[in-house]
Amino acid sequence: MKDKNSALTQLMQDAKLSRRGFITSAAAVGITTAYGLSPLSAFAAEPKKGGVLKLGMSGGNTSDTLDPTLFSDWVPLNQAYMLMNGLVEIDENNKAIPELFANWEAKPGATEWLFTLQDGVTFHNGKKLDADDIIYSINLHRGDKSKSAIKTQLAPITGLTKQGDKQILITLDSGNADLPYLLADYHLLVVPNGFTDWSHPIGTGGFTFDQYEPGVRSLFKRNPNYWKKDRAFVDAVEVIVINDPTARTNALISGQVHAINRVDFKTVDFLKRSPMLNIVRSSGGQHFTFLMDCSVAPFNNNDVRMAIKHGIDRQKILDTVLRGYGSLGNDHPIPKTDRFFNHQLEQRVYDPDKSAFYLKKAGLTDLKVELSSSDAAFAGALDAAALFQGQAQKGGIQVSIKRQPADSYWDDVWMKAPFSMGYWGGRPTADQMFSTAYQSTAKWNDTHWKDDKFDQLLVQARSLLDDSKRAEIYGELQSMVRDNGGAMIPLFGDYLDAANKKVGGIKPHPMFNFMGGRLAERVWLEA
Repeated sequence: MKDKNSALTQLMQDAKLSRRGFITSAAAVGITTAYGLSPLSAFAAEPKKGGVLKLGMSGGNTSDTLDPTLFSDWVPLNQAYMLMNGLVEIDENNKAIPELFANWEAKPGATEWLFTLQDGVTFHNGKKLDADDIIYSINLHRGDKSKSAIKTQLAPITGLTKQGDKQILITLDSGNADLPYLLADYHLLVVPNGFTDWSHPIGTGGFTFDQYEPGVRSLFKRNPNYWKKDRAFVDAVEVIVINDPTARTNALISGQVHAINRVDFKTVDFLKRSPMLNIVRSSGGQHFTFLMDCSVAPFNNNDVRMAIKHGIDRQKILDTVLRGYGSLGNDHPIPKTDRFFNHQLEQRVYDPDKSAFYLKKAGLTDLKVELSSSDAAFAGALDAAALFQGQAQKGGIQVSIKRQPADSYWDDVWMKAPFSMGYWGGRPTADQMFSTAYQSTAKWNDTHWKDDKFDQLLVQARSLLDDSKRAEIYGELQSMVRDNGGAMIPLFGDYLDAANKKVGGIKPHPMFNFMGGRLAERVWLEA
């Protein structure tokens, strides 16, 4: 198998082979190909039990933890969903549906919400789920000592009280029509009341803890008492962290793993020709960012930020780096699939003359900036940086690229370097996306942009039940971020996963790779 892997690595390097060359070379190393996109269907409609599902995943680091208040990348998110359940789930239609909360109702004004728990749910240690467990798990993200990324979004909660063992009343300081969507956030996972041992989590999930080496490998075994009777079919799930895209692709082709996330945009057109593979393409809120720190020079000058935003050829990068698997971004994070997307905003285009105009307005004849980049930010980030470097130069912007190590990018570069690259997986609602990354007090405000009017309008829109009024405000917020914020958002990228056709039940999902992080409990293995 080593020889085949070596041949494939050379075969796919930089995706420079022609289509005919790929087919010919693939045959030489024993990879059969066929024309046409592989269908997203399993060999059989009925789930089968058994087997060990092996996942090759990008988005893991040796600093990872299974503490839901702290994780921020793909691998811990997926691992956590194997062990623990959330309060609310987002389905394939981007709708909030029950999970540990069986149902809910809002009182007039949406400042009080009554949630009812599922019956018959037990933790891995046999303890029955009750309201105290839910309250404890939510409170892990609240309070002065909390380091949770969702702390700011939960700040409007003024009351969290149980109404018996199976009901909880949540009181807010102002109305929030999207509260169930907020409670679907992947940080809000449930553990027993008082639980603190994050090296060995106990949850209510479809799999139980067995082995865990952060950033390297984990093994979780099926929970025989799982309360969801139509989930968790495989005997065990093994996660192997493979951050390098070529190595990840080789692992899938060679059969080392059954499925991989974050398929390299360069190789997806080749992979989808294999009769042994399914390519799962999901369109949603994932977007790629060039982040300018608004608190430091020169990016504290909005004219400089506007010069940079006009200095990128979005269509060229979409065609070249993403191979068309995405759509153009307009420097705000709300996708066209969102019901509050502002269709009236003119699409920003590449215009070196406008870059020069804004530089002059800022009192500059040219601009020199250093861009920190790594393919850890997103697959193809270094290629995108190189293209931007050439494009920006025509408008008087000289970009030097500082290539950063992938394994420490999110700890040492993101939110610390003055000019860097990143990505966001998107959120199910406009309010949640803005609250997570653009509200002044948000922990993950990664451009350090602050605008009091923006914060006020965000709170106002959240409390309205009239969608037409909310659309008007969210439209204005998109305009504010586009024209004043510190994020250049040139692209929305499709989520691309690949799986062996032995994996049944795999489907697209608008929230994150791997079916919103819940692939492990949703799929099965054919014999």
